[in-house]
Amino acid sequence: MRDTFVHKGRRKHLVDYLRDRLGIKDEDVLKAIGTVPRHLFMESIFEGYAYEDRAFPIAAKQTISHPSTVAEQTELLEVRQGDKVLEVGTGSGYQSAILVSMGAEVYTMERQRDLYNFSYKKLQELFLKPKFHYYGDGFLGLPDKAPFDRIIVTCGAEELPTELLKQLKIGGKMVIPLGKREEQILYRFTKRNDKEIEKESFGKYRFVPMVHNRE
Repeated sequence: MRDTFVHKGRRKHLVDYLRDRLGIKDEDVLKAIGTVPRHLFMESIFEGYAYEDRAFPIAAKQTISHPSTVAEQTELLEVRQGDKVLEVGTGSGYQSAILVSMGAEVYTMERQRDLYNFSYKKLQELFLKPKFHYYGDGFLGLPDKAPFDRIIVTCGAEELPTELLKQLKIGGKMVIPLGKREEQILYRFTKRNDKEIEKESFGKYRFVPMVHNRE
């Protein structure tokens, strides 16, 4: 697949939808979504629908999230140029590409070998390489690479992974969906100091479950 003028036009319509209909205000997020070719992270059979606000199946019984979900999570993360960001759940690599295109220093983790291999190759091809691409258990994070300015979790955990909170810098933010699959709530945690964590909620979502160990 190539990135054509038709694809670029569809991305522009998607950005307009996210800004005008859903209220996404962060222009850096919108610029990234308007730049990164989402269709290249999907099966070719779905190419014609890639810029609709829909999730689609990818390998290992996972999904590529709705563009609106990617935009909302990224906006809540409040990423700044040069931020050191841990992403748990690389998936297809699309969210990683958005963060890299925003100038973040991305450390990404994936527990599914097929997805790790796919995303590694795709991000290399598109010159959107993260700083560190790791095959491992996201519940453990990357303590040897910590602390992080930001942590984003792209799968739903039934309970808060406290090990990830330990890897946040003071002042850092983590965006994560929590709860059972049918009733997940998207949260943002801000680490005020070693003992004080601010918690905010942002509505119901449905993510694939966060699971221990590698496959």
